[in-house]
Order: sequence, then C-alpha cells, then structure tokens
Amino acid sequence: MEEPVQRTRERKITRVTLLGSFVNVLLTVAKIIAGVLGHSAAMIADGIHSLSDLISDIVVLICVRISSKGKDKDHKYGHGKYETMATLFVSLMLIFVAAKMCLTGLSAIIGVVQGKVIEVPHTIALWAAIASIIAKELLFRYTAKVGRDVSSPVVIANAWHHRTDALSSIGSALGIGGAILLGDEWVILDPIVCCGISVAIFVSAIQMGIPSLKELLEVALPQEMEEEMIAIASQVEGVESIHDLKTRRNGTSIIVDAHVVVSPDMTIVEAHNISTEVERSLREKYGQEIQTSIHVEPDEDSE
Repeated sequence: MEEPVQRTRERKITRVTLLGSFVNVLLTVAKIIAGVLGHSAAMIADGIHSLSDLISDIVVLICVRISSKGKDKDHKYGHGKYETMATLFVSLMLIFVAAKMCLTGLSAIIGVVQGKVIEVPHTIALWAAIASIIAKELLFRYTAKVGRDVSSPVVIANAWHHRTDALSSIGSALGIGGAILLGDEWVILDPIVCCGISVAIFVSAIQMGIPSLKELLEVALPQEMEEEMIAIASQVEGVESIHDLKTRRNGTSIIVDAHVVVSPDMTIVEAHNISTEVERSLREKYGQEIQTSIHVEPDEDSE
C-alpha cells in the first residue's frame, strides 16, 4: 500500500519539476537573447536568474527520488530527511538570490544618483519581461498546487523560486517600460522595485527555511500537537496514562515514541493489543506514514 502511494507522489513531483526545468531553459535563452538585442542589462540579469532556477530543479529531482526509497538497513526511519535537506537548500538559494537582487538594485540606484547614464532598452526586452511574468506566475501556481496536494515542502519552496523569477521580471518590466514610455530618468524604477521585491523574497525564504532547519535539528512537534496525541492515546481502553512522549518529523512522516502505562494484572497479549490500538488510533488521525514506537509498562502505584 505504501510503495504505490510513494511512487505516485514521486511521479507527480518529477512531472511538475521537469515542466519547470523546460520552461526555465526556454526563458533563459529567450531573456538573454532579448536582453542582448534590446540593449537591456536588466533582462540579461533576469535570464541568468532563470538559469539559477534550474539548479533548484535538479536538487529537487535528486532528493525527492532518494526520499521516496523508503526504509532500508541503513535508514531505519526512511529517507525523508533528504527532502527536508532539499527544502533548506532551495530556501538558502532564495536568500542568496534576494541578497544579490538587493545589492544589484542598490548599486544601480547609486550609479543613477551619481549621474551614470543607462541606455534606454528596446521594446523586445519589455515583451520578454511580460512573457516571463505570465509564464512564471502560472508555473508558480501549478507547482504550489502540486506541492500542497502531495504535502511536499520542497516543491512549495521550488514554486516560490519560480515566483521570484516572476517578481524579478516585474522589476525589469517597470524599469524597461518606464524608460521607453517616460524617458531615461525613469530607468531607476527597475532597481527601486528590485530592492523592494528582494525583501519580500528574503522573508518568504526565511519562513520556508526555518521549519526545515528545525526538522534537521530534531526539534519536537508543537506542544498542542503532542497534547492532542496524548489525548488520543489516553482514550484507548486500558490505557491508564502516557508519559515520556518524544516526537519529531522525518520528511512527510511523523515519528512518535511513547510509554503507555497499563494495569500490572494484564497479560502480555492484552498489553500488546492495547499498544497496537494506540498505534492504530494515531495512524487514523495523522496518516499511515506515521512511525510509532509504543513501550508498555505496568502501573507501579497499583501493585
């Protein structure tokens, strides 16, 4: 049951990531050509930005393939952390892209203020920017939907990488369009918008990266979630109390270790059946991917 689900999930992620890679290749070539022919440094830089998206696509493909392997003798809990690591990597790439965009924008603003003349770009660069905005925004929406459907943080992070390209192209379009329609002095719109967009990208990257970092550091699940688990287990008949609960995430799965206290008068079979029922109740609530380790111990106070 688990393997077909994992294969289906991997297939969906691979399909949407390959689609993104194909679009990124087309946009990279089109933007660089439009930038050269249209005398737009902003569009050439935008094309290089699209090329950077290919790196995250490759990381996603490799890590998702590994994370879908399941358990083996060297990975008793599965390979879920590979997908988490990929999510963190993509988030760090977004932070790098945001920093580079901000520095580039600030440098251009300082240059314009100091009297540097920027050549007015041609219309072809504007059309390339508009095409990029439409293509990457559609790609963002589709990729994000797949990421939510398969509960994949790395796919959602990669979707945001697509949106950063769209936002970057908005800055380019404003600068190029402003220069064409309003005159040379409005070229400064491009770096100003670029700096503003970089801040939004940085915030989104941090928000996506922190959960991945917490997972790699084995941080426990939220307290309210642990309290809910204790409540669910306590409702199983024969369970007197729950203690020593330990939780953590492993990719798409949750790992739970707990001690269940039962009556000392129970047989081993009865105690085992109770622990099995606790595991079943947790799977029913949190999905079949949850990995549980329930230790049964007697209630010493009742002896």
